Order: sequence, then C-alpha cells, then structure tokens
Amino acid sequence: MPPCSLSLCLLQARDDILNGSHPVSFDKACEFAGIQAQIQFGPHVEHKHKPGFLDLKEFLPKEYIKQRGSEKKIFQEHKNCGEMSEIEGKVKYVKLARSLPTYGVSFFLVKEKMKGKNKLVPRLLGITKESVMRVDEKTKDVVQEWPLTTVKRWAASPKSFTLDFGEYQESYYSVQTTEGEQISQLIAGYIDIILKKKQSKDRFGLEGDEESTMLEESVSPKKSTILQQQYNRVGRVEHGSVALPGIIRSGSIGGPDNYSVGTMPFAQQQITTGQMHRGHMPPLSLAQQALMGTINSSMKAVQQTQADLGQVDNLPPLGHDLASRVWVQNKVDESKHEIHSQVDAITAGTASVVNLTAGEPTETDYTAVGCAITTISSNLTEMSKGVKLLAALMEDEAGGGHKLMGAARMLAGAVSDLLRSVEPVAGEPRQTVLTAAGSIGQASGDLLRHMGEGETDEKFQDTLMNLAKAVANAAAMLVLKAKNVAQVAEDTILQNRVIAAATQCALSTSQLVACTKVVSPTISSPVCQEQLVEAGKLVDRSVETCVKACRSANSDGELLKQVAAAAGVVSQALSDLLQHVRHYASCGEPIGRYDQATDTIMNVTENIFTSMGDAGEMVRQARVLAQATSDLVNAMRSDAEAEVDVDNSKKLLAAAKLLADATARMVEAAKGAAAYPENEDQQQRLREAAEGLRVATNAAAQNAIKKKLVNRLE
Repeated sequence: MPPCSLSLCLLQARDDILNGSHPVSFDKACEFAGIQAQIQFGPHVEHKHKPGFLDLKEFLPKEYIKQRGSEKKIFQEHKNCGEMSEIEGKVKYVKLARSLPTYGVSFFLVKEKMKGKNKLVPRLLGITKESVMRVDEKTKDVVQEWPLTTVKRWAASPKSFTLDFGEYQESYYSVQTTEGEQISQLIAGYIDIILKKKQSKDRFGLEGDEESTMLEESVSPKKSTILQQQYNRVGRVEHGSVALPGIIRSGSIGGPDNYSVGTMPFAQQQITTGQMHRGHMPPLSLAQQALMGTINSSMKAVQQTQADLGQVDNLPPLGHDLASRVWVQNKVDESKHEIHSQVDAITAGTASVVNLTAGEPTETDYTAVGCAITTISSNLTEMSKGVKLLAALMEDEAGGGHKLMGAARMLAGAVSDLLRSVEPVAGEPRQTVLTAAGSIGQASGDLLRHMGEGETDEKFQDTLMNLAKAVANAAAMLVLKAKNVAQVAEDTILQNRVIAAATQCALSTSQLVACTKVVSPTISSPVCQEQLVEAGKLVDRSVETCVKACRSANSDGELLKQVAAAAGVVSQALSDLLQHVRHYASCGEPIGRYDQATDTIMNVTENIFTSMGDAGEMVRQARVLAQATSDLVNAMRSDAEAEVDVDNSKKLLAAAKLLADATARMVEAAKGAAAYPENEDQQQRLREAAEGLRVATNAAAQNAIKKKLVNRLE
C-alpha cells in the first residue's frame, strides 16, 4: 500500500473509532490510543510520557475520556510498542481496525425492551452487507447476529423499527429509534445486492469468475447499490480470407434473370424509457442517483402489479357446505384486513413523500424519500395479490370483484404517476406532485369502499377536508398581509425574503390539503395521523418564518399587527384541524382538559428529547409545552376551587404549584438554549427541565388518569 493511501486509511480508521462508528471496548480503545501515541511521538519515554501529557479527546472515544486510569493504560500500551517505526505503527493500527468484528458495520443507537421487564435499555443495532447484529452498548460485544438472507419483512415508523425473520425466529425483533427509515433503506440496499447476485448466479451458474467484469455504479452506505455484470464469452478463432474470387455471370445464359419484387417495410418506431442525455442537465448527487435507482425498481414493480391485476385468481371449485362457507368467509375477512393494512401503509408513505419533498432539493432527505417509495411499491405488490384473491371470492356478488379490480388498477396507476412526478430529473412543478398524491387518496378510498371496508364516518371526513381548506384560506390572507409589508420594504434583500417566506407559507398549506386528501380514507391509522400532524408542523414553521421575515423587513406597527393577527388565524385553524384528528384518535371519547393537556405534554417532551442538537426546534417545542402546562395548571386550580373536599382541594393546589414551578424552570432553560443555540450544555439543561416537567405532570394528573381508567373499566 502506498504511504499516502496508508495515511488516509489510518485517518479514516482513527476517526471512525473516535466518533463511535466502529464501537470498541475500553481495552481495545486504549490499545489503539497506545499505537497512535507511538505513531505521533515515537517510542515511549518514561519521564516524558505520563498522565497529563495527552489531550484524551484526540485519542479516545468520548465515552471513555473520563474513565479512571485511562491515560496510564494508554501509556502502558505505548510502552508495549517498543521501537516500532511510524510506518509499522500505521500498518498495525489499520490492520487491528480491520480485524474488528464491527469493521464495515453501520451502527444505530436504539432502545430495546428488557426481557421480562417493562423497561427500555440502550443497544447498538449493526447492519452489514451480510447480517444484522445486536451489540452490547457498554462492552461492545456482539450479543446476537442474524444473516440478512433470513430477513422476511421489515417496517419503519417515526419512532420504531421492526424485523420479521419468518420461521428463523419465533417472534418479531422490535426496537425504539427515530432512525427507522435510515435503517430500512440500508437493509433494502444490501438485500437488493444479495438478490441481484443470486439472480446472476441462477442465470449464468457462476458467482463471478475471471471471465466476468463487475461494474459498480454507486457504492455508499444507506443507499441501494446497482451492480451490473458483463460476461466476455470465449470462442474459437476462425481463419479465412475476406478476398473472395469474383464471379462473372453472362446474361445470355439461361434466359432472362428473375427478379423478386417486395415492398419497403413501414418505418419502425422505438420508444426507450429510463434513459436520458445528461449533458444538458446539472449532475445528480449520489443521494439523488440512489433515489433514481429506487424509483426505477419501484416503477418496474408497479408496472408488474398493473399487469397482474388484469385478471382475478382462478380458484378450484368451492363447495357450498357449512365448512366451505366458513372457510370462504374467514379468507374474505383475512384478505380484507391485510389489504386495509397495506392501503394504510401506501397512503401514509405517500403523505411522507409529500412532506419530505417539501423543501429545497439541496435540503431534501433523499434516503428517507426512497424508503417511503419502497414502502409504497412493496405494499402495492402485496396488496395486488390479496385483491386478486378477494375479487375471486367476491365473484358471487353482483360485479363486486370486477369493481374491486378496477379500483386496484386505478390505485396502481396513481402510484405510477406519483413516482414519475418525484424523479429528481423530472423537474415537475410542485402542484403535479400534490395532484398525483391526491389521486392516490381518491383511489385508496374507492378501493376500500368497493371492498366494504371504507371509513364509516363520512361526516368526519368531510369536516376534516373543510378544516384543512380553512387553514389554506387563512394562509392566503396571511400571504396578502405579508405582501403589503413587502411593498413598503426599502431593503430589496429583506423584501425578497418576505415574498419567499409568504410563497413557502402558501405552498405548505397546499401540501397540508393534499396530505389530508391522501390520508382521509385511512385516518383511523396512527401512521396516517402522524403524517398529517407532520404536515401541520411544516405549516406552523412556515407561518413563524413568514412573521419573522415581515418583522425584519418593516417596522410599521399597524402592518405588523395585521400580519400577527392573520398568523394567529392560521394557527387557530391548524389547531382546530389537529384537534379534530385527535378527537377521532380517541375513538370519540370526550377529551377532558386533563387528558388533552397531559397527552400534549407527553408528546411534546418526547419531541424535545429527539430534537437534541437542533436548538431552534427544541425551543419551538418548549413554547408549545409551556402553553400546555399552563392550561393544565389553570384547569387544576379551577377544579380545586370547585372541590368540596378540603383535602382534595389542597392536593390539587399543591400539585398545580409543583407543575407551575417546573414550567418556570423549563421556560428559563428554553431562554438559555435560544440565546446560545450552539451550546450543548444549554440544550442538556432544557432536556433535563423537560424531563422534570414530565415527572411533575405525571404526579399532577395522576388522580385524573385514575378516574379515566375507572370510567373505562365501568
């Protein structure tokens, strides 16, 4: 290995060990640090190399920096290196790194349920090109390993990730994580490679011998890698001459020659899809290339689904006895349930695509978009199988099976339109994406209705759409007020910023309406509700940005007052929409003041915990939290005044005071985080204050929660 390559390998290995990409035990970390000291300082010198000499953060992963005796142990390892040269040290460091069982593994810090206890413990989940592994978070030992070939299914939600190993393991393996989509995309990429290798082997009967050339188009973790195999067949050399003797034929011999008459064939047209000239387009990033690969493979799956939905399944003759009728009914119910779940996943995935592609192309998480598209296409493929079976079982009903198949084809066509509209090279207007997404919502609703599984409360759905449109109308008024500010702004840059913020605000509400249309037919699904809430958050942020831009551009009190009032109307309309969804999520139970506030507090504190590192988002969530706790405190004080029992009244007032004090501490911590957004200590303080507030909420609302449980039991 050339010296420059060795140095690069060393730097990469060292950085991966220090930042935790290659998790190592304390002993191994010290061994690496000892070799690093040998490389940097030469052989160990007793009087010079002793505790206090090293800047430990340059030699150890941060989790071991404060461990007692770490520097002494490093210098012991340094001493063990003897007279090793710098080059030898680098070679040893790189070799040792490559020998680690964690080398080449992508790790995610997750939480796992402790067996037999209702407690979550941290765990490292590792994904390699061949396996999934569980690694002890403290010792870095591999606890369990599953081959990727045993993975049957996987599912990602915003807060969890689940693996199904089929018959290889009895139960599912599920963990809590906010990186479920990244894990899913990584597994999908590796499995894609495994399947392509298998297809190649099955087709040509080889693993890749000396006659074949491997062409790699994109190799990057968390992205699917496209591999092509080129085969160079070996044949015999044929000897011969290109100069053949001329032949002279006389026209007089044998009479006149015969001429054959034919017609020129018609012009042939050939349409090639999936290819383009890239010379006139900006180059795609690696993430965009990976998304293009995902879309192309998903498009093939959708086209195959459309072809499969051409005819229903051919079933053997079914009897009319009681046992046969029971079997048919069970199969129908089972198919309906599975199809409904798959439609839920398709609509939630579609809403996710809309939300994820909302910003600028440079800010888009293409990995997450690819994951959502894979979810849509894989669920559509599975759904088509169930629809064909169900349609065959429904043939006895008047045209029921025929209508069901037609609705499924419409849904597949709508998905195909969505995939085309989000291609990075397509450059489609945003409205095209929203229209395609709305068509998926419409087709999903039709499919569920023909199946007899449509949402029963149509009045609720109508109200939902009207509330979403009310948000859009309120935003249109805010845009007008913002443009009034822009017209009188003197600074051109600030003026343009107001116009851009107002435009984004209008666009985010259009997206909210599109998302509502998509998830409305499947609103009973929690994942669909989550996507609608996410679309609401995007609106909330765009409104806040618009108001800030107006304040920066102009100081006219009256105009800014109008902007603030219009923004308040948008926020209220958005709150009404989300409240309507929450009411449905609670199965129609009346949501009391305590219930609503405690639910909000629990959800928002969770958001604060997962937003560590993003001070702006943490402070934004803290504002929502302060309002919710204020509502709860006021409700408790009101109940205390109306309470006949003096002891109960005192308990409520005491609990309200605890909660009010915890809220005050949280507000102070939020001010610190807002003032110093780059300071991790301030963010940690805010997190701890939010945890304290959560504990205070549990204690304060305990009586109300008990009362609710008793009512449910009754």
